[in-house]
Amino acid sequence: MWKGRIISIIMFVGIIGAGTSSALAISLDEAKSKGLVGEKPNGYLGVVGGSSPDVQDLVSDVNKKRRQAYEDIAKRNRTQLDSVEALAGQKAIQNTKPGNYVEGPGGWMKK
Repeated sequence: MWKGRIISIIMFVGIIGAGTSSALAISLDEAKSKGLVGEKPNGYLGVVGGSSPDVQDLVSDVNKKRRQAYEDIAKRNRTQLDSVEALAGQKAIQNTKPGNYVEGPGGWMKK
């Protein structure tokens, strides 16, 4: 039962960072479409290739927001943080658009 509630919340959390932050020079959608960042199984973003300070800032900002949201979900549902992170990672990878990068057992690959 708690997994159903967590999945609903994680789907909402998935929009974190989807837009453009006024403090950041690149949006998450733009970074994903350019192959600069990708989704990881642990629920966080990763840098795919060489990165600029703008990409590093974006990844750091989005991951910080995700971590806070995952901690809130775990606390609210009385479950372990790593369980929430793993479930979020599965959902993020499932929802990744074709052509964008995801991290698999062998490293980064296009979906």
